[in-house]
Amino acid sequence: MLPADDLAALWLTLKLAATVTLLLLLIGTPLAWWLARSRSWWKRPAQAVVALPLILPPTVLGFYLLIAFGPQGPLGKVTEAIGIGLLPFTYEGLIVASMIYSLPFVVQPLCNAFESLGERPLEVAATLRAGPLDRFLTVVVPLARPGFLTGAVLGFAHTVGEFGVVLMIGGNIPGETRLVSMRIYDHVEAFDYAAAHGLAGVLLIFSFLVLLVLYVFNPRLRTFG
Repeated sequence: MLPADDLAALWLTLKLAATVTLLLLLIGTPLAWWLARSRSWWKRPAQAVVALPLILPPTVLGFYLLIAFGPQGPLGKVTEAIGIGLLPFTYEGLIVASMIYSLPFVVQPLCNAFESLGERPLEVAATLRAGPLDRFLTVVVPLARPGFLTGAVLGFAHTVGEFGVVLMIGGNIPGETRLVSMRIYDHVEAFDYAAAHGLAGVLLIFSFLVLLVLYVFNPRLRTFG
């Protein structure tokens, strides 16, 4: 049985991952649809921005988010002006940072799913007088279900495993921003390897189950590209 502090960190991590995944599906779906369908010049720069967290070190991303949302940063001034306050070292700040960090893990699987549909299903639906929204909800969403599943699972799992961004933008505040990754780090720093093994084992089993779900329900998985 995990100690109370470890369970609290685990619960906060799962809560954050669920919230981030839901928000990313809501925001990422129209973005992925535009990226999959658009022929605009802006598509390539937008793809690069979306994919940037894949290669940018998490501490670098967290550092710039900390500066941007800080009291002297442009976004920090905006959040203070509208009454939200500063986001660094808050749970809300973790949500925003996690959404940015996990964005490509949701958007790119959706893009792959949308691109694989082709034009034929939409053309058939259009001949039946289905409007754009109707075509998307009744044709695109069911056919792209594997992409939604892949994006949701990868986004959730990636958020659970965060460390660098969490360290920079959230810190290590018990009950507020202390996630599982930070709790493992605390145990290692205190040379409490038994406790670190317990939490790390939970994440190891979780990661295996995530991959198992993906390959069972989507055996022709193509995550990125």
